[in-house]
Amino acid sequence: MEFGLLDIIKVIGSLGFFIYGMKVMSEGIQKAAGDQLKRVLGTMTKNQYLGVISGFLITAVVQSSSATTVMTVSFVNAGLLSLIQSAGIMMGANIGTTITAWLVANLGFKVKVVAFALPIIAVALPMLFIRKGNWRFWAEFLIGFALLFMGLDLLKGSVPDIKHNPDMLEFLQGFANWGYASYIIFIFIGTLLTIVVQSSSASMTITLVLVAKGWISFDVAAAMVLGENIGTTITAELASIVGNVHAKRSARIHSMFNIIGVGWMLLIFPFFLEFVYFVVENFMGMASLKTIGEASAAQGLTEEAMKDRSLVVTSGLAAFHTMFNFINVVLLIGFAPKLASLAVKMVKPKDDDDEKFSLEYIGSGLMASVELSLLEAKKEITNFGGVISKMMKQLEALIQEKDSALIKKKLKKIKKYEDICDQLEIEVGQYLIKLSETELSERSSIRIRSMLSIINDLERTADVIYQMSRTIERKVEEKIWFTPGQRERIVVLFDKVNEAIVNMQGTLEGNYESANIDESKKIEKEINELRSKFRKQHLKSIEKGDYNIKAGLIYVDIIASAEKLGDHIYDVCEATKGDV
Repeated sequence: MEFGLLDIIKVIGSLGFFIYGMKVMSEGIQKAAGDQLKRVLGTMTKNQYLGVISGFLITAVVQSSSATTVMTVSFVNAGLLSLIQSAGIMMGANIGTTITAWLVANLGFKVKVVAFALPIIAVALPMLFIRKGNWRFWAEFLIGFALLFMGLDLLKGSVPDIKHNPDMLEFLQGFANWGYASYIIFIFIGTLLTIVVQSSSASMTITLVLVAKGWISFDVAAAMVLGENIGTTITAELASIVGNVHAKRSARIHSMFNIIGVGWMLLIFPFFLEFVYFVVENFMGMASLKTIGEASAAQGLTEEAMKDRSLVVTSGLAAFHTMFNFINVVLLIGFAPKLASLAVKMVKPKDDDDEKFSLEYIGSGLMASVELSLLEAKKEITNFGGVISKMMKQLEALIQEKDSALIKKKLKKIKKYEDICDQLEIEVGQYLIKLSETELSERSSIRIRSMLSIINDLERTADVIYQMSRTIERKVEEKIWFTPGQRERIVVLFDKVNEAIVNMQGTLEGNYESANIDESKKIEKEINELRSKFRKQHLKSIEKGDYNIKAGLIYVDIIASAEKLGDHIYDVCEATKGDV
């Protein structure tokens, strides 16, 4: 039986089925386990060793090292992680991705999961229509799980038996008899395969099927796995293209880590294979992997013997994958600072702005998980609050400043900050609106509404500060001067507004749901009381003729605007509770 074009199309279609199932399963578990995933992410900020654990756990849960590495690059771009911390996460992701091989080897080749696929989909179907809680996300996970193994079963059936294609076996064996050159060739093939399918899990599954069917020998399959470790770094490199210099450096660390790992493994490859044979035979209680792993040994075997062989070689390959990645992490984790330093030297910033952390979402896309997208939006909003704080400090200095050149400089800075705030509202708003178009839990929907309200009030706060600066500019141009008493009262009111901004920043940085806005309410009330008190004093002073009417009008305008600032700042804090 010839292996023709139609057979090739069937293999590609089966692979597409498998990858789609993996995608649905991965996205479903990310949506369902959003809160837990967020708690795991909290450990990332400690050190690279905890980062390894976090990377392992997340990748094991979402079944995609690409999702973890892209997520990590995005976090570095956002300033949520340092380079060294990201190195640990990516190392952990390399171990976590080996779970897929064990899952496929133990369920795909040992258990007929495909027989349970349709019943699993039948159970999941009603769950899709339950709108409360995370039921529909768990349904997506179950459906993805069923589709994944249906795709795997089709893939195994699409790859023909070597009995009917001996010419193809001879062709592959021709490449496999060149010693170290053969290993390098198959490392390249593994790399290319992963780049093409954009999934190390999918390319690993293809390798498992090929070695199980007897098309390639175990040592060649192991070489392909090494290549797949290099190929998977392309995803992070592509994700970093739209990021800043820090994102590019993080992706480069991942590439260096995997390339260095493959480099040292290639030097001791035959000896390491002997070690794997020893572990599989003595600790996993399996038959001689070294003997049974030869491709030629698959010829002439009965169906039962072929099944036994596939169990041994697939489990052995999963063991090789795990042992290699684990040892690589153990060897290189201590060199994470060195890798980070080397990445800094390799990737130079284009200019000063590139060196600064930036969260510009237009064109960079959403995160794989809604929770992670919200976490990045929250970070951006916190930075938004920081810009407001800078504006207020410039305004406060402007009241005291008498040098015209310095006054112009501060006015220019306030205008620049106001432009930044306008852009932040647009970019974060568009990002949140795009996120709101995805499938959301009720809690996530409330969070998005809260954030949209917050950025609206932050932008209004920036507008008020800018208008106050224009009022002061007019005062300077018309040579209108405040009395010492007026200036002193404005400073007192501005100090209270600054206190409100500091409190607001603390609220924005903390957990929105558990935010205590009693202090915010108290400060806002104090600002209102000061405004009323100073306004009454002003009216009495006007009656007495203590200062000219123009100075009085500007003074009243400023204290009224300060009270508006207090209102908007309180509205920001109140919005974190979700009552919008």
